[in-house]
Amino acid sequence: MALTLGEKNMSVIEIKNLSVDFTVDGKPVHAVKNSSLTIKEGETFGLVGESGSGKSVTSLAIMGLLPKPQAKISSGEILYKGKNILNFSKKEMTQIRGNKITMIFQEPMTSLNPVFKIGNQITETILLHQEASKAEAKERAIQLLDEVGIPDPARKFDDYPHQLSGGQRQRVMIAIALACEPDLMICDEPTTALDVTIQKQVLELLVNLKKHHKMSILFISHDLSVVAEIADHVAVMNQGVIVEQGTTEDLFLNPKHPYTKGLLACRPSLGDNPKRLPTVQDFLSKDDANFSLPKEKVEIKVEKDISKNNNPVLLEVKNVKKYFEIKGGLFGRTVDHFKAVDDVSFTLKKGMTLGLVGESGSGKTTLGRTILHLTEPTSGQIIYRGQDLSHLSAKEMRPLRQKLQIIFQDPYSSLNPRMTVGEIITEPLNIHHIGKDKKERKEIACELLKKVGLLPEHYSRYPHEFSGGQRQRICIARTLTVKPEFIICDESVSALDVSIQAQVLNLLQDLQEEFDLTYIFISHDLNVVKYFSDQIAVMKEGKIVEMSSPSEIYKNPKMDYTRRLIDSIPKGISNEVTY
Repeated sequence: MALTLGEKNMSVIEIKNLSVDFTVDGKPVHAVKNSSLTIKEGETFGLVGESGSGKSVTSLAIMGLLPKPQAKISSGEILYKGKNILNFSKKEMTQIRGNKITMIFQEPMTSLNPVFKIGNQITETILLHQEASKAEAKERAIQLLDEVGIPDPARKFDDYPHQLSGGQRQRVMIAIALACEPDLMICDEPTTALDVTIQKQVLELLVNLKKHHKMSILFISHDLSVVAEIADHVAVMNQGVIVEQGTTEDLFLNPKHPYTKGLLACRPSLGDNPKRLPTVQDFLSKDDANFSLPKEKVEIKVEKDISKNNNPVLLEVKNVKKYFEIKGGLFGRTVDHFKAVDDVSFTLKKGMTLGLVGESGSGKTTLGRTILHLTEPTSGQIIYRGQDLSHLSAKEMRPLRQKLQIIFQDPYSSLNPRMTVGEIITEPLNIHHIGKDKKERKEIACELLKKVGLLPEHYSRYPHEFSGGQRQRICIARTLTVKPEFIICDESVSALDVSIQAQVLNLLQDLQEEFDLTYIFISHDLNVVKYFSDQIAVMKEGKIVEMSSPSEIYKNPKMDYTRRLIDSIPKGISNEVTY
């Protein structure tokens, strides 16, 4: 990834003392403060930091896409090949945007038009910025689809976005970004929602495309291990300020700023981990920037030996299948079945955590929903405390709902925006007739808010007033209202920043110890699963193909599929961060 001597002094983008302000409720909010960075030709520049740090705002400023009139560039310059694009006319900026500077967003489904074929969305970009006939644009679009690894590109040209997988949709976005041979491609969290194997493929694709097209990349992420895989230089942002920057190796091996140290320390590793994950705040709260805690004073998390655990079996899953009908033909008859869950069996002891891993589409979420009777199993038994839940009616299941709960991935969609936090948390209490009156239910809710690290005064606020991590805490508080015994965490930390993720994982561990909770922890993040689980089951095509202790799974995987998942984990740059 190193640049040649001739390239070292040439820059594609140079940001000088950039400040961006937003007006919120009539008051200025400083989103970016006096920040500077330089992206050189042919290099990948990583921009890291938590949500709200100013990363995406910086990228939108480069693209000239800041929302108006809410956002305003109050000072600074953005130089594209020496010219300040902030002085460009609307016409000049249109010629640059999508042509010389392109952008890939985190969620391709929100960027791709669902009613247009993917091929037409690529040709639209080509026709807008280049002199080409429709036939030439189509030929170029098919070539681009082939280049980014879309199988049978000529046929896929006529597919709609919903017909593609998440990884394929992200490849289409990359093809659109490449359409006009850009000088700079901005990638804003392009792999966050992808499982590890697809993530690895996309990262490798970006590296190869960068070399082939001799372009630069600005790669934005909150995950330093991913950035370490791809970036030549890295800048770290916190609260709108670039607190540290340098070569990737220097920054990872010798971080200077407490915030950088915190980001590196709070992510679980595949090696030894502390019993309690540190957070960024642990580092920022110290006056001494050189603060460190000797490793021998850190209590290391010890893996539980399931075979020596005498806890009773809480859940038994026997030969569970969940098939979905595939309709076809003139009369919509069933022509086949999709085997989402295919003959799955396992037992889970009380107070334990089973990690469930696998690629997207492997059946993890469907299995979780089937266990909770949110979807009916096709066959098999789900035995909870000796009772078979498989064929219970909704009425028969209702008393058990208190004991069986789920925390979903996205706290944004699982919280009603029209309800206050208090109404959200007390709703299960009302349904299950817990608490003698409104006053007592409010007391229960306020106590739970404190339990998950929020304040009683948050009771009257609405979900939109909270950050993503705080919303996930509200979801956890709601789950705890009915005093469950068993909770399925379905990708419940995957959308969170690494520091917030550490806070939530610590919270879930504390709650497990306090209430003797049993978890099934579903995730595509293998580092997190290894840290949090007592036992791991690997799913592929609806089946559990391997099940063992975390150390055994990671050190001695039996299946090639498991080995491939582990090999896809970003290795980054090894560094022993003290905390």
